Amino acid sequence: MKTIQVQAPGLLTTVQDLGRPGFGPIGVSPSGAADPISLRIGNRLVANKEGAAALEMMLLGGTFVFPEGAILALTGSDFGATLDDVRVNLGASAEARPGQTLRLGPTSSGARCYLCVQGGIAVKPFLGSASTHILSGLGGFEGRPLRKGDVLRIGRSSKRFRSRKIAAQVSERLYARKVLRVTPGTQADWFSEPSLRAFYGGTYRVGEQSNRMGLRLEGAVISQRGPREMITEGVSLGAIQVPAGGSPIILFVEQQTTGGYPKIANVISADLHRVGQLRPRDELRFDRVTFDAARSLLVEQERMLASRELILE
Repeated sequence: MKTIQVQAPGLLTTVQDLGRPGFGPIGVSPSGAADPISLRIGNRLVANKEGAAALEMMLLGGTFVFPEGAILALTGSDFGATLDDVRVNLGASAEARPGQTLRLGPTSSGARCYLCVQGGIAVKPFLGSASTHILSGLGGFEGRPLRKGDVLRIGRSSKRFRSRKIAAQVSERLYARKVLRVTPGTQADWFSEPSLRAFYGGTYRVGEQSNRMGLRLEGAVISQRGPREMITEGVSLGAIQVPAGGSPIILFVEQQTTGGYPKIANVISADLHRVGQLRPRDELRFDRVTFDAARSLLVEQERMLASRELILE
């Protein structure tokens, strides 16, 4: 079986797939790739099933050796990758010969880069998923981020290398936005009109303490119409909570499954991958859309991802 040797892990490199949805009632958040679109596309570039496990790197990439070689692809943000000092193109398949070393540096664009290898990363699944849930220490490779000296197994595959790349116009449509589209939250009517105008009309900055559990935003303070208390209830991926201090938080892939703070809005499904590419200090704005529009945008995105025009051979 082929392997990957970790010479340097990078800042926060974990094994992720498309997560384990459906376990919220027992308190387990879905986890999974913070940018699932990049994971899906990367797996298609190397002829995997879209949900195969890959490596997710954040802000600073690692160094990996392929003793038996591998077919690979890098998607998401540009981490300046080289294979034995030869530049590896983002969004294209590549072949590592036995013994070659892949090096990635700091990001020059978004927050996360994905390393997909043909056959996928072979780890023992937890609740049907290979994803690492960092807070609980479950799933992935020993339930933790990678360390120097780790050896990962690659799943079996007999497919030959084929040169593939993402169509440029598709990549631009998926990522060329600094505006997150949202639908009204379940407690949107709790907030004053001036606060709603400030939320939708202003610019927020991603705070330094943001992580896979949630993105803390800095900007206009949001206030309620009056003092109110709510019963703790289930929360959804992408919900934007407003705690007592008035600074919004976007709940993300390792979110708590219940919460007692009012929710002013919810990021639409078609834009969740963009949340995964936001870095600390990045600025963003919110654009309110209807539920029907959110559904249509997701259908349009899925059609594009299923299109033969997505991958060029």
